Order: sequence, then structure tokens, then C-alpha cells
Amino acid sequence: CERTESPFGRREAAVLAEPRHAVPVFPLRGVVLFPHALLPIHVYELRYRTMVRDALSAERMIALALLEPGWSADYQGSPEFFPLGCLARVEDVEWLPNDCYNLRLLGLARVRFERRVREYPYRSARVRVLPQEPYTEDDPLVRIERQAACDAFHRLLTAAATLAGQPAPPAPGGDLSYEALVNLMCMSLDAEGQEKLALLALDSVIERGRQVRERVERRLLARESRKPGDGQQN
Repeated sequence: CERTESPFGRREAAVLAEPRHAVPVFPLRGVVLFPHALLPIHVYELRYRTMVRDALSAERMIALALLEPGWSADYQGSPEFFPLGCLARVEDVEWLPNDCYNLRLLGLARVRFERRVREYPYRSARVRVLPQEPYTEDDPLVRIERQAACDAFHRLLTAAATLAGQPAPPAPGGDLSYEALVNLMCMSLDAEGQEKLALLALDSVIERGRQVRERVERRLLARESRKPGDGQQN
């Protein structure tokens, strides 16, 4: 799939500078957000509804974190989260009649959580933006990896649509940067949170793309090997 320019792609390239102030932290179970990816999320807990209101009255930014194992023992308090996360901007918000919120978050940049400056009613922390290793879209290796990623991702989406009885989707990625395509694949991967966090931790977009593509291809191969009718017959 060849890349074409689009307003969405240009907006993705404009990652905000490192926040000058502490950012609200939203720790979640099993959810990892990647830069350039969109995440719909429902906010219902009082402390995080307060967080949303504070974020909307400021720079509309929050940082998503992955809860560490054992989080349930202290969930109503301050369960620990991993030091790597993703800075996000609230793109859309729906205020519901029950005072809850439906948000759509756009991942902006990988961040490392530094000093915590607030614990109650929700946590805030200073964050340090982690840059990706530079690459160019016209690099021959990137072009090869991009085409392989597009093919694997399309097969994955087609298989999911077939299971759901839906028509096959168009090939993805034509209007996305390579990094955005790779991160969208990471978001779509059926994997545990810590496996996704390990992908987010990679500084090289090319290496992340290779690893997530190989994971997708292994899952497709395993799914195809379990097709009905394969196996022994009595």
C-alpha cells in the first residue's frame, strides 16, 4: 500500500513538545496506547471524572499508564503502574446524563513517568518524552517493511471480518505514516498488556514494525491451522 498525504497524516506528524507541567495519569488494566493511535474510552469513576474535567480546563492532555500485576489489591488506593506510558490528547468528549464521559484519545508520544506531584483524588506526574529513532519513509527497508506490514494487517482484518460475517475491509495504511501504521497494528494485536508495552518500549519503529508483523503472521498461521475439518477423522 502506497502512502498518500492527508490532513490526518499531517496532524499526526505534529507531536507536541514535552509538557512543562505535571500531567494527569490514567492507569488502566490491560490497555496500552501508542502514538498516533485513537482510543475510545468510557470514564465512570469519580476520581477520573474529576481528572477529565481538570484536563479539559487545561491543555486537554493526560498520560495513559499500564497497571502492574497485583493492582486489584489496592485499586481504590494508588496501585502501581509501569514507568512507561503514552501521552494523549482528548480529541472528543461526550458528557453523559449520569455525569460520566465518553472520550476519544489521540496518542501523542511515548513518555517515561518521572516525579509524582499529586496522589489524590488522582495521580499526576512529570513526564519525559521518549523520542523514536529517526527514519525516512523513502528508505528501501522501510518501503519493504511497510508493504509486508500492510499485507499482514490486511489479512488480519479480513480474517476478523470473515469471522464476524462482514465484508472484507479495504487495504489499510494508504494515508498513514509508517510509524502510525505500525502503532495501529500494535493497538489491534490480540495480546496481553505487558506484551504491547514491550513493543511500545522499542526505540526503533522499524524493529517494532518487524516484531508486530511477525506476531500477526504467527497468529494468522495458528488460526489457519485450526480451520474446521483439519485434524483427524474417526
